[in-house]
Amino acid sequence: MPSALASLWSLDPAVTFLNHGSFGACPRAIVARQQELRAALERAPVDFLWRSLEAPLDAARAEVARLIAARAEDVVFVPNATSAVNAVLRSLEFAPGEELLTTDHAYNACHNVLVEVARRSGARVIVAPLPFPIRGPEEVVAAILAHLTPRTRLALLDHVTSPTALRLPLEQLIPALTARGVETLVDGAHAPGMLPLDVPALGASYYTGNLHKWLCAPRGTGFLYVRTDRQEAIQPAVISHGYNTPRPGRSVLHDRFDWPGTADFTAWLCAGDAIRWCASLFPGGLLELMQKNHALAVAARRLLCERLGLAAPCPESMLGSMATLPLPERFQTGDGTSRAVIERFDPDQAHLFRELRIEVPFLRWGTPPRRWFRISAQAYNALEDYERLAVALSP
Repeated sequence: MPSALASLWSLDPAVTFLNHGSFGACPRAIVARQQELRAALERAPVDFLWRSLEAPLDAARAEVARLIAARAEDVVFVPNATSAVNAVLRSLEFAPGEELLTTDHAYNACHNVLVEVARRSGARVIVAPLPFPIRGPEEVVAAILAHLTPRTRLALLDHVTSPTALRLPLEQLIPALTARGVETLVDGAHAPGMLPLDVPALGASYYTGNLHKWLCAPRGTGFLYVRTDRQEAIQPAVISHGYNTPRPGRSVLHDRFDWPGTADFTAWLCAGDAIRWCASLFPGGLLELMQKNHALAVAARRLLCERLGLAAPCPESMLGSMATLPLPERFQTGDGTSRAVIERFDPDQAHLFRELRIEVPFLRWGTPPRRWFRISAQAYNALEDYERLAVALSP
């Protein structure tokens, strides 16, 4: 039967929505809260933005900081994780010949930032291939450490990879990199609301996450954590008044990032509301929501593997609330595959949405490339959603 919580979102009930991981889905209550804030902004724009913004922004930031077990002084809002990766990488200075390490599972937009920064500085981007299918997290650690050299300066690592939905073992990777003098920037776009987080304990110099995904905040709500000893060098992607107008009692990070210019700050101000709303869904709070979503993703993957005769490409322990699986063989050959190479949107994925009203992403991965699909699990989903997908993908 459908999830009893589905009506809390405005998602089209005629669509089986299995792609929360791409852009999230904002629940009705948070949409209404943002509308209230926007109405208040339009009633008194100067008062809202000039006199009254700091206190609610600080309150929202404090709730995000608690969520990730960090000091509020070390946390700022950003539009999204890609913006934060830009801010960090384009603030740092790299010398010709220095190496910037990442993996072939990295998010393409963030990989592009590495490439551009390396082009401008003369540094080199080193890509560590991670196996997929993969037997366990130890293979991730071995693959990444094998690509370290004395020239490695910084590693950009995903907490949960976007294309392959793997939870990377940062608890082992970051200390190993730090011991070798390598700084770490974590792209945790999917992690907030999917995984319990203690960001300072991980030890990364920089950590960014999106709140519009698994915490269901309005789009345009992300955060950047910068370790205190690294803040002086970091500038936002947009330099504004805070560059030369410090506020008493504020960290340099807050001064630089809090005012990017005239903007709609209502998404940021909803961050705390979204965290509390997600925590209210079950008696066990946010932890129970994360556990239920993980359990549904695991159960859904088992169902799809059984119905479609697929082999699971990673252990369940490496999953969060998403899972990536190979498409059945009938999707691996023929016109669909060749067309998918040249078209921006996969034609079979588009057909699935247009004709069967199932929203699920397809992708190409590996060498030689094969075709895969990725499922997401959120509280509005139920196991019957994945049964419908299994029927659609069956011969």
